Amino acid sequence: MIWTEVAGALWPARTWRAIGHALVGLPLGVLAFALTGGLPIGLAYCAGWSLLYAPTGDRLLTTTLVVLTVLVPVPLWWTVRGLTALQRRRFRALLGAEIPPPRPGPRGTWRQIGYHLLAPFIGAGFWLVLPLVVAGLRGDDRPLPVTLGLGALVLLAAPWVARGVARADTAAARALLGPSRSEALAARVESLSRSRADIVAATDAERRRIERDLHDGAQQRLVSLAMNLGMARAGLGDAPEPARQVIEAAHQEATQALAELREFVRGLHPAVLDDRGLDAALSGIAARAPLPVRVRVTVASRCSPVIEAIAYFVVSEALTNVAKHAGATRAEVTVDRSGDRLRVAVTDDGRGGADPNGGGLRGLAQRAASVDGTFTLHSPAGGPTTITVELPCGS
Repeated sequence: MIWTEVAGALWPARTWRAIGHALVGLPLGVLAFALTGGLPIGLAYCAGWSLLYAPTGDRLLTTTLVVLTVLVPVPLWWTVRGLTALQRRRFRALLGAEIPPPRPGPRGTWRQIGYHLLAPFIGAGFWLVLPLVVAGLRGDDRPLPVTLGLGALVLLAAPWVARGVARADTAAARALLGPSRSEALAARVESLSRSRADIVAATDAERRRIERDLHDGAQQRLVSLAMNLGMARAGLGDAPEPARQVIEAAHQEATQALAELREFVRGLHPAVLDDRGLDAALSGIAARAPLPVRVRVTVASRCSPVIEAIAYFVVSEALTNVAKHAGATRAEVTVDRSGDRLRVAVTDDGRGGADPNGGGLRGLAQRAASVDGTFTLHSPAGGPTTITVELPCGS
């Protein structure tokens, strides 16, 4: 028990794991080296020797060697994948190091072969300590104190050697068995793109839910309240004047609140967009605009709900900016689809000189960028101003 505690103090658990990793790594590395390097090279050498020097009667052997040399790459790819999986399990079980799986493709396979050819040389670093330990303990003609001192020195150095070998082996495995830096960066970008798309979709779904709840709940109650107040206002003509004024004011407040709630619900997500599509929804925006707006939508098939919602809000916010700041007398909205891209353009005949860093236009650019779309502003002094947004249209 005392010796166990002493060993645990001198050689912590991570050292024992590193030693086990190194002890297992060399024979496994030698096997991998033989299968990925020795066997193909040996077959190629034998086939070449047979073609050059074998007697005429040994044509069958020569043909067999040549055929094997040609066919060996086919099972070699599967062998490499199996050896890579085995090595990744070794790192996970003995060192607790998680090596990400490599990306498929010839480049990744060659990098894995490179590790399997390098692995036995890395593992040999620790195994070289064992002969030194044996030689130190044997002593030969050296005095006993010298022998014991050498043996103790080598044993004390073994943990450091094992840890160094484990670190070097882990670094090589991450560089060659896992994805390369560019592949890891591409995977990270892809993951972030998926996460952003999920967030955009979840946000749109939440807006739809809030719109439905308000439409079916608060909005219906306000409609009922406004109707009841309207009937009370019409039926209490002989009521005292103060009472009639209170009911009239309440009816007007309820009507105004209902109108504001409808506008708010429409701003969250217009129900007509789901029911009748982008053309009808944009026509509704144009009808409510304070200036004449021409709408032209030529989209053969509908895009995804998220993209349609972004296109709707882009047009809505653009026309709001036109009405507030452009001093325009008319505007035009054009929507068309080319391949998998939805193009939305809003043009006005206003004074021009729009600032792309303004809050409204910056918000349009951010909406487009949220789904990897593009935002372009052309607004020379004196006009006209054209806002163009292109969105990836996933059906």
